Amino acid sequence: MSDFLSDLKARVEALAGILTNQSASGEVDTYYPIKSECQDDVPKIRFRPRVGKTLSERKWNAAFHHDGSLDIAKVLRRIQRGGVHPSIKGEVWEFLLGCYDPNSTFSERNQLRQHRSGSIITTPIITEDGQPIQNISTSGGLQDENGTRSTSSPESSLGLKGRVDVETDKKVIQWKLLLHQIGLDVVRTDRFLAFYESEANQAKLWNVLSVYAWVDGDIGYCQGMNDICSPIVVLLDDEADAFWCFERAMRRLRENFRCSTSHIGVQSQLGTLSKIIKTVDPKLHQHIEDIDGGEYLFAFRMLMVLFRREFSFVDALYLWELMWAMEYNPNIFLSYEKPSNNPDKSIAPKLSDELLKQYGKFERKNVRAGRKDQQNALAVFLVANVLETKNKKLLRDAKGLDDVVKIVGDIIGNLDAKRACKGALKIQRKYLTKAISLSLSLSLSLTHTHTHTLTQNDLLKRILYP
Repeated sequence: MSDFLSDLKARVEALAGILTNQSASGEVDTYYPIKSECQDDVPKIRFRPRVGKTLSERKWNAAFHHDGSLDIAKVLRRIQRGGVHPSIKGEVWEFLLGCYDPNSTFSERNQLRQHRSGSIITTPIITEDGQPIQNISTSGGLQDENGTRSTSSPESSLGLKGRVDVETDKKVIQWKLLLHQIGLDVVRTDRFLAFYESEANQAKLWNVLSVYAWVDGDIGYCQGMNDICSPIVVLLDDEADAFWCFERAMRRLRENFRCSTSHIGVQSQLGTLSKIIKTVDPKLHQHIEDIDGGEYLFAFRMLMVLFRREFSFVDALYLWELMWAMEYNPNIFLSYEKPSNNPDKSIAPKLSDELLKQYGKFERKNVRAGRKDQQNALAVFLVANVLETKNKKLLRDAKGLDDVVKIVGDIIGNLDAKRACKGALKIQRKYLTKAISLSLSLSLSLTHTHTHTLTQNDLLKRILYP
């Protein structure tokens, strides 16, 4: 009898799973509708919300305590298992990217949001012949989206301190030049989405990118930022919320866009990728070097915009939230709001097992290993996993860089986001194992002692198998 009931339960659960997946398939499409004429041109969507794995709205609300603080450990576990349901992606991303502290209360977050809130407003601040408009703060020239005159600058409209310095002619003119490029890119961004059929939504993307270009005068705007910003603009209705979420995302990615005549932004990460492959697969690394691919430039686009071009829109969002959950550090909010003059003290030297649960899987291993270099981002290990996946094919068929690009492109086009992240974690584990073993072996050989053998094994287990 018990066997019959068990079999019946299994059949019911299987049927429920099929019905759920069929429902989820249509559900995702309703959140990010594709223009009818583009239906046949977009990649197949792999991500489907799964009951018991995907972070649902019910589970998300249940993760908040009565005062508004968030059980981030519980949230991270669920996201790493199955991503985030489309209905709550925007608000979940705000926590993953460090817009809010999970230990904050409802009241504290409302106050912070009000402080940041305001319409993103823009106006010509130079004349048609390129001359700065004087006394912009008192001329009544700024208008918000409702046509109301404002004396705010793009910075102050979002809660940023300071105002446009009209005396800085060079900065103003440079910003104006960037606005032209932003305008060109906005109309080409995610054109397959019905969302961007609305000129208001295109303007929203333009506003966020334009204000960021002013605020981050060091980097400004570069092509590719629109690919990072677009999903955030789609997910968050309020422009100020979208701006701050994008600004936090750029904290992670801005160095990718720092380019000069002698340096490309992702060069440091490409160097790290080279080091990882050399460590985990010396034979493959040597082969890539032999065909003049030692700089790993074929991975430039993947790292630059976090695989946006290699996945469907929905799957790219799924990949990002998996990555950000795995990379999550509970100190991220404080590090942005109150940057320490001594970054080495930003993480306590010894963390309890309970506190470590508040870190993502990837970051947890980095913390245990004492690694804080941003160039060791999960994205680098994702690319390394892609290369390892086709190790034999690359060694056999790649006779030049064009072959590498083709082989890697074939992999990416059919890549599963969750499987890719799991593979990246395995590469990280293998890399840390070899790197730490080499470091400890060198240390032991220098001290000529055998008393640290047990310590070495314990350390590897602690770092790699928390």
